[in-house]
Amino acid sequence: MGQTLCVCSRGTVSLGGARYLLLHRLAEGGFSYVDLVEGLRDGRFYALKRILCHDKEDRQAALHEVEMHGLFDHPNILRLVAHCMVEKGAKHEAWLLLPYVKGGTLWREVEALREKGTFMPEQRIILILHGICRGLQAIHSKGYAHRDLKPTNVLLDEDDQPVLMDLGSMNRAHIEVNSSREAMAVQDWAAQRCTISYRAPELFTVPSQCIIDERTDIWSLGCVLYCMMFGEGPYDAIFQKGDSVALAVQNPLTLPSTTRHSAALQHLLFSMMTVNPQERPNINEILHQLEGLQPAPAGQDTTQI
Repeated sequence: MGQTLCVCSRGTVSLGGARYLLLHRLAEGGFSYVDLVEGLRDGRFYALKRILCHDKEDRQAALHEVEMHGLFDHPNILRLVAHCMVEKGAKHEAWLLLPYVKGGTLWREVEALREKGTFMPEQRIILILHGICRGLQAIHSKGYAHRDLKPTNVLLDEDDQPVLMDLGSMNRAHIEVNSSREAMAVQDWAAQRCTISYRAPELFTVPSQCIIDERTDIWSLGCVLYCMMFGEGPYDAIFQKGDSVALAVQNPLTLPSTTRHSAALQHLLFSMMTVNPQERPNINEILHQLEGLQPAPAGQDTTQI
């Protein structure tokens, strides 16, 4: 992370030998924020993600996110354009320059449809899901897992193609647990890094002898599919009410009563959200099932409630 950066007095930043005009804030979280910037050389828009680093551990986590981006050159995974570490007195900020994806997040699109009283049609669900699966396939094929897949970590480009982002929770797919101490360490890590309402059951109470693998992503993928089908994640309301998500995920999934979706799509959803990870399909099996799904009739845009 040794690239040089300077903040100029006229609201511009210099990164990787190019200058960018700061426009406005796109998003803000507890430990990071994202600004929209415009390249003064190429006229393109970018998202500048700034991660607040309070200590060495935070800096290592930011370096890890940069490293994960460097593993992939894939249309369904957000690429890293440039990066650097900026000193802010005793603290640091990691700056990641990323392409600006105009369509926003999948969650924003689901919310917009819900506010209109409509749901996403099955054909569109299948197309978006297929792109998410291709991104996951690339991650899993290199021996990694995303670990924090959710609708707010999926961007939609102008062609409705999904792009996976926020790779900071990614780690090696296979985690071997051989003691209660190791189990607690994995459990504590998951509590910090894996969003609770999209977290796989095996990460809530980790057995002292087990292997955690990439099928945690398959559970989260099922939650994302459910969100596209029904307008919210299966455990979002439970979390918002303050009830136990850890208990809820141990029970078989139930679906709202509707005739909007094909039996094949519902079957795919149930297969992803199997409590026992050993019984879940891998990403290649899901892609194979997706190819067998028939698209919805032409001309279907949205389905009224």
